[in-house]
This record gives sequence, structure tokens and C-alpha cells, in this order.
Amino acid sequence: MGMLEDVTLFVRVVEKGSFSSAGRDLRMSAAVVSHRIMSLEKRLGARLFTRTTRSMQLTTSGQVFHERAVELVEAAVRAESSIGDEAGTPKGPIKVTAPLGLGRKLLGPLVIRFCSIYAGIDVRVRLSEHPVDLTAEGIDVALRLANFTDSSFILRKVADVDRVLCAAPSYLDKAGVPRTLDDLEKHSCLLLRFPGSRQFKWPLKDASGKLVHVVVGARIDADDGELLTDWALAGQGIVLKPIFEVAEHLATGKLVPLMLDHIPEPQTLGVLYPSRQLIPAKIRVFVDFLAEEARAYVEDQRQKAEGVLSTLRP
Repeated sequence: MGMLEDVTLFVRVVEKGSFSSAGRDLRMSAAVVSHRIMSLEKRLGARLFTRTTRSMQLTTSGQVFHERAVELVEAAVRAESSIGDEAGTPKGPIKVTAPLGLGRKLLGPLVIRFCSIYAGIDVRVRLSEHPVDLTAEGIDVALRLANFTDSSFILRKVADVDRVLCAAPSYLDKAGVPRTLDDLEKHSCLLLRFPGSRQFKWPLKDASGKLVHVVVGARIDADDGELLTDWALAGQGIVLKPIFEVAEHLATGKLVPLMLDHIPEPQTLGVLYPSRQLIPAKIRVFVDFLAEEARAYVEDQRQKAEGVLSTLRP
């Protein structure tokens, strides 16, 4: 490995806070990371870290070197981007995150298509319903539904996504069809729950059209949105879902839309990417591709469900 690769690794170790975390991020063992950092220290003739069994801190020399190392890595990124732009061949790895449902239904198929177009770009996908610290995890691009709190990232809005309450006919046959917001208290609602989640409050419009947050309960909940859909299909309760995630089930009648006079608050589908003066070509082409294809997908699914919804709206 060359000097630049070792410097880049050093910067990533500082960002992640440990050799093991940096190694997982870069797909190498902690032992390899440690060996390369030691080689860098030997080349520089200075210790960069003070290590104990429980902690690791930058030395004074390490702090000084880190400031210059960040500048060097950023300059290398800018240089790579300019060459990629000139040659028309963006390359390098991209780390992408999305919620499980979005990842499986939307991001997964699009990644395959993207990689067939840009052979020089490697895509590493991390799916999680839990909030991900984009900066700490070294994320390059995030596909999100209405969770835009990282101010160090730029938001590119894709679409406003309508949501729908729905349940299987088998559930409605035994539990009845809810008509009012108060009726929801009597029903089994399937909730997306994880630490910090507020999904137990469903944002719905009341009879006057005012948005209210209805507190609902559930006998079963999960931190996987796809599992909630499976439970709804199995007749276990009512679920609140983005329309594009359940459009096929609505069109086939496996799920029935409910309470269309109490429209849930829409969510914003967006793409997040780091705020930099010069965006690497690999990230720019991926964001452009993802935004355009995601917008088309959401619209296609909305139209698929519209036939059912239009006949039931008050």
C-alpha cells in the first residue's frame, strides 16, 4: 500500500475511534489496520496514537498530522473527481444506507441497474430501520423517508409520499371496519418500534381536516417495516404504510385501504449526501440516478393504487 492509502486509513481510524471500527468500515481486520498505522508511524518517525487496552488517543504529533492528513485526503478526492469528470468514468466505492423496506423494494433493484451502467463504482449497502449516524458511519448517500436531521448533509427531495391505513379482509371480517379515529383504539394496530421511535403516534386528519397525532396500541410490534406488512397480510391488524410499499397488495385486494376521510400525513422521500465544495463524480452520478429512478418508481406505484383508492374516497 502507498503513503496516500495509509494516510486515508489513519484519517478513517480517527473518525471511527478505533482500529476495529475502521477495519469493519474498510473491510479489513483490526490487525491489518494496526500494522499499517505502525508502518505509517515508522515512516514519519513519530507516534500518532497513545494506546491502552481500553482507549486510544491522538498524540500531539498525531493531532498536527491529522489536520494536514484531512487536507491531503480531501485534495485527493477532488483530484479523483476531476479526473473522473474529464474521462467520463466515475469510479470508487460508495456507502449507501436506507430503511429496510425502501432498501428491499427500491434501492436493491436500482443498485443492480446502476452497477451495470457504472462498472467502476462499487456500492456497499447498509439497511436499517434504526437511525444511522451518517457522519460517524462514513455514509456517502442515504435514502430516507422524513428523517432529515443531519445538517452536514445536503437533501435532494425526490417526492412527497402519500400513506394509507390498511388491513387484510380476514382481519376486518372479525374485528370490523374502523370509521373514526376513536375506533382505532379498539383495533390491533401494527407498529414500527425501535429505541427513539414515535410510531405509536399516527398523524391523521380529524373530521375538520386538522392534523392530530392519534396514540394507538398494539399487541405485537417490530423494528422491520416489511414484517409489519407480512403481519397485516396474515390478518393480524391495521398497518400505516407508504402507498408505494403496499400498492400491489391494494390492487389485488389482499389489503383494503381504510378511513380515507382521515388522510395520514404524507412523508418526504429524499436523498442525502455530504455537504462538500466539490462532490465526487461517483456520488453525483449515483444521486442523480437514484433520485430520478426513485421518483419514477413512487409515481408508478401511486398510479397502481389510485384505481382502488379513487373508488373508496368520500
